[in-house]
Amino acid sequence: MSKIKDVRFYKAVSTQTMNISDSTHDISEIGFVIVELELENGVVGQGYLLSFHYNPQAIRGALADFRDFVKGYEVHEMVKLSEDISREMEYFGHDGINKWVLATINIAMWDAWGKMLDQPIWKLLGGSYRHIPVYGSGGWLSYSDQELIDEVKNYKSRGFKAVKIKVGSPSVEKDIERLKKVREAVGNDINIMMDANQGMDLPSALKLSLKAADIDIFWFEEPIVHTDFAGYELLRHKTNISLAMGEREYSMEPLKELIRRNALDLWQPDIVRIGGVDEWRKSALIANAYNVPVLPHYYKDYDIPLLTTVDNAYGAESFDWIDGIIDNTIEVRNGMAYPRTGAGWGFKFLHEHMEEI
Repeated sequence: MSKIKDVRFYKAVSTQTMNISDSTHDISEIGFVIVELELENGVVGQGYLLSFHYNPQAIRGALADFRDFVKGYEVHEMVKLSEDISREMEYFGHDGINKWVLATINIAMWDAWGKMLDQPIWKLLGGSYRHIPVYGSGGWLSYSDQELIDEVKNYKSRGFKAVKIKVGSPSVEKDIERLKKVREAVGNDINIMMDANQGMDLPSALKLSLKAADIDIFWFEEPIVHTDFAGYELLRHKTNISLAMGEREYSMEPLKELIRRNALDLWQPDIVRIGGVDEWRKSALIANAYNVPVLPHYYKDYDIPLLTTVDNAYGAESFDWIDGIIDNTIEVRNGMAYPRTGAGWGFKFLHEHMEEI
């Protein structure tokens, strides 16, 4: 009675939707795609991916390709399904939108499996109930100075101990100016990180790293294109700033190469790009073997419980984007997040905010 009986797909939009920009993208919608699996016994599991406004037809097509494929699998057969889907999509490559769909189905299977056993995911995976540090993320380049200051002050007032700011402005001087304003606003007891979203060339990233030394920047995320391993190696050895990356990766190969070059300080797997729960944990184990801490990208509602199951948990990124459209927001207190104790992932999207696709 634990076989997958039906698969449904939905779109939802955050109640916090706004026009925002980083160094490489203008984002007009904070949108999500939700996979909902129903088992023969009536148990329902959900998983979601952050889609923004991008490629809705491509996403729908990939979803449609796998709608019937997954029916009939036992809900615990995550590895078997992953292997079978990987063979199916090999002709067009394993990276890209099909991987996103595979991962989201995997996440929904884990949710249904946890609900069927009436246990939270972290407990199924041998984790313990403990808090995980989180940082307030944002600092979009499209913000006015006042919007930027208001956001970081809000994070500080809520007990966050760290904030992340977008960089990659048309000039390094503008980035430095914004970072200084943030430092003045939050004081010296709050860590500040910067994220270029791959939007800088190597000379500019090196210049910014050196100029930001006096501001005491905690780490530099995705300063340059993620495939420039030599560039990451140079930045790490020419500056004193820690480097973080990994959110763009669909496999463990870039992680291995960065480790080989001693060009990485923090590994940032994106649970959807990397392929779901099992691949996320595999990447964390590889990082742990080389003493590289894990600091996942975006999906705190999945990452917090998973981080309680690994030795090298460093922290998680915090956005509030889904909070207005789910039934149970994760507890964040004094800069720490606590895994939910309910079965599965411990939350679900509310159907009044979901449009079937």
